[in-house]
Amino acid sequence: MHASADLVGRTLAEVARRIDVGVTTAALDRVAEDFIRSHGAEPAFKGYRVGSLTPFPGTLCVSVNDVVVHGIPGAYAFQEGDLVSVDCGVLLNGYYGDSAYTFGVGEISEEAAQLCRVTYEALQEGVAQAVHGHRVGDISFAVQSYCEARGYGVVRDLVGHGIGRKLHEEPQVPNYGRRGTGRKLKEGTTLCIEPMINRGTYAVTTGADGWTIRTADGAHSAHYEHMLVVRRGQAEVLSTFAYIEAEIEAPYNKAALTDG
Repeated sequence: MHASADLVGRTLAEVARRIDVGVTTAALDRVAEDFIRSHGAEPAFKGYRVGSLTPFPGTLCVSVNDVVVHGIPGAYAFQEGDLVSVDCGVLLNGYYGDSAYTFGVGEISEEAAQLCRVTYEALQEGVAQAVHGHRVGDISFAVQSYCEARGYGVVRDLVGHGIGRKLHEEPQVPNYGRRGTGRKLKEGTTLCIEPMINRGTYAVTTGADGWTIRTADGAHSAHYEHMLVVRRGQAEVLSTFAYIEAEIEAPYNKAALTDG
């Protein structure tokens, strides 16, 4: 699982190098698929099925501005100031890896950078609770309280998840909830924690394609995801943003964090 998570991070770094004005989301998707397959793995998302939905057609979920998650790669060309969440999954040697990162295209607004920073720091707050003996609700409460105290909407319709030999396993890991509730965390449990945070309302809508999730009010959304192992005392984070941030300046470093 270390290897799977590492490959996701390196794939996202390949994507990071190419995000620029005029580049299409489909072009990023091709880069990611070629990179994953060249390293002996398979794209985890391509062909993924949920119920009666058409299988997901992309290697990446590329979600721009008010798209929260599950953006389908296509002809859209990035514009200056866009906020772009890229979610990537791989299957390597029978185990899944999954991580997500939000990028800025060119110069982004201070408000967009602030959203990225709060979402990123909320992820760290959630990871800090993923220790043996805690409960899922402790993670959920940490993310929710951090973001709502700063005026942001915490998406309720989508959750983090367990991961391993399947892409999505139990337990579900919501980004909202009460401390001391939910499943007790045990050492060795592998999770994906992924805050999806909106500048406005937490409410979302689903597009006609059945996949694309947007903010109900059209405000921007940000999304970061880490894959980890529950340990005693401190979680072991398997995924990394280091490869990405060797290529770009992190959007959440572009604005000072302020409360309210």
